[in-house]
Amino acid sequence: MEARKEQILIRIAGKDRIGLTAEVMAILARYDAQILDIGQADIHSTLSLGILIRISETMSGQVMKELLFKTTELGVNIGFEPISDDDYEAWAGRQGKNRYILTAIGRSLSAKQIQAATEIISRHKLNIDAIKRLTGRMSIKNPERNVRACVEFSIRGSLEDRAGFQKELMALSANSGMDFSFQKDDMYRRMRRLICFDMDSTLIQAECIDELARRHGVYEKVAAITERAMRGEIDFKESFTERVALLKGLDVSVMKDIAENLPITEGTDRLMSVLKTCGYKIAILSGGFTFFGEYLQRKYGIDYVYANELEVGEDGKLTGRYVGEIVDGRRKADLLKLIAMTEKVNLAQTIAVGDGANDLPMLNEAGLGIAFHAKPRVKESAGQSLSTIGLDGVLYFLGFKDSHLGEQGKL
Repeated sequence: MEARKEQILIRIAGKDRIGLTAEVMAILARYDAQILDIGQADIHSTLSLGILIRISETMSGQVMKELLFKTTELGVNIGFEPISDDDYEAWAGRQGKNRYILTAIGRSLSAKQIQAATEIISRHKLNIDAIKRLTGRMSIKNPERNVRACVEFSIRGSLEDRAGFQKELMALSANSGMDFSFQKDDMYRRMRRLICFDMDSTLIQAECIDELARRHGVYEKVAAITERAMRGEIDFKESFTERVALLKGLDVSVMKDIAENLPITEGTDRLMSVLKTCGYKIAILSGGFTFFGEYLQRKYGIDYVYANELEVGEDGKLTGRYVGEIVDGRRKADLLKLIAMTEKVNLAQTIAVGDGANDLPMLNEAGLGIAFHAKPRVKESAGQSLSTIGLDGVLYFLGFKDSHLGEQGKL
């Protein structure tokens, strides 16, 4: 007759040392213990190790005795808790269901900020299973110029009001100097393959049409049309046509000079290096101009560029007209789907990053839509916000750790 078995939860805590886990496992192995679950964390050389075992009742006493002697020898604390069959079955049934990842980013993260985030998690009856830091450790003696802090919460539970949960996170983000990404923890989150960027005020810290207008002496007129469009008096297509018309006669050489001096957004170089190294397909979907998009394409090896093309006359000057279909908000969303289809990528594996209202259609279409340094309405609609650090903060929303990025991920 087979001996009756029981479950024992083993908790070990104390100063970490090389080989500690191996020595504990050696004892469990001698008694043929079955490992039902295991988890380990190490914070500032302090170990927290949990092991749930199933073992014969006739051997459990001896196992616990040997573990107690060994951990005393190693200078760490150990505790044991019996787990009934019913409790184990109830716990096992909850695993793997309704799991989410909440990423919090800031220039630094304080206890007050973490408290506010965890209170929202608790209010919605979600449980935190694990917390890990994605950014490198800051130096106290030699603080870095481009410091940032990011932690990732693995949480579980039945979220009955996801829209309300995200609204609370966005409200906290607006008032706390902290950004959030909240994603379902599924296979698609771990297998993103296509990322689409807006260009103006996202990849670059400028609006190209404004820069062209300044060089041509018509900035005030262009700005007035932009303001009318923002008030809803005219639509994007009409405002775009009127603004482009004011550029008539501008020498195309001015565009080259502007392109070579574009203010690249903080973190773009690092982000592009990592994305290319990791095999992501990258696209620019912009309501700006192809001339500047193609300049960035050559600089970073971007795979696709869709933007608006300005017509150039035989005299080398802008005609005040554009060529082809205007890339507006709806067109951006359609292009994201088209590229995903071309690359045979599920929409759930796509990412879109932008700052303006005309980016919302593609942000909402993508598997992960990120509002970057955006206005409150865009942030709220997108659900994922990045405003406190540079564009390379996108990497943390994708689950990258600084320690995994190697040379191409250096700040």
